[in-house]
Amino acid sequence: MAGASLTHLDESGTARMVDVSDKEATERTATAEGYVRMRPETLTLIVKGDASKGDVLGVARIAGIMAAKRTHELIPLCHPLALSKVSVDLEPLADQNAVRVEATAKVTGRTGVEMEALTAVSVACLTVYDMVKAVDRGIEITGIRLTAKAGGRSGDWRSGD
Repeated sequence: MAGASLTHLDESGTARMVDVSDKEATERTATAEGYVRMRPETLTLIVKGDASKGDVLGVARIAGIMAAKRTHELIPLCHPLALSKVSVDLEPLADQNAVRVEATAKVTGRTGVEMEALTAVSVACLTVYDMVKAVDRGIEITGIRLTAKAGGRSGDWRSGD
């Protein structure tokens, strides 16, 4: 990454919101993932729908979508975006005693949606934890990362896994 600079710092090192007014509005998407690892019994509760707080996966999906829409309120210097799509998918993985969370955010705008996808995953993972923490305090949230982005000046990118 020779020549790369931190875009949220000005010449004197002061934090600033990036000026995107000279960028072209283009379609941009980003996808992120994360995992919530737990005891097998806890995953069984979630899959069967027997958690005392209700539909864990459904509530986590809604929480992730809501969080993506409010990313600019949570992460300093993020631009507020008129998102055109946010999807949050939660997949129980019995062989890993985990729930895999994947979020995709989409916008036609002047800046990317990586932070929105990452925020959606993070909050969905935290929601899964919150809804079953009473039965499993050892839950681990792990592997939150960007897996792909498309659009914008820097073009497309996909993780190499």
